[in-house]
Amino acid sequence: MTKVLKCGDLMPGCDFEARAETTDEILREAAAHAKEVHGLDVTPELAEQVKARITTE
Repeated sequence: MTKVLKCGDLMPGCDFEARAETTDEILREAAAHAKEVHGLDVTPELAEQVKARITTE
């Protein structure tokens, strides 16, 4: 099953989606996106918020 993170669930208006087989892969993609596009550094709190929004297809 594929794991999916929709950035718009955390940052309204953002249409970025990360898809991967593992949560760790999603977190790596999300961290790169957060830094490059939103100018955010990933904190433990942000990582937990991201993990809570990951769904499985």
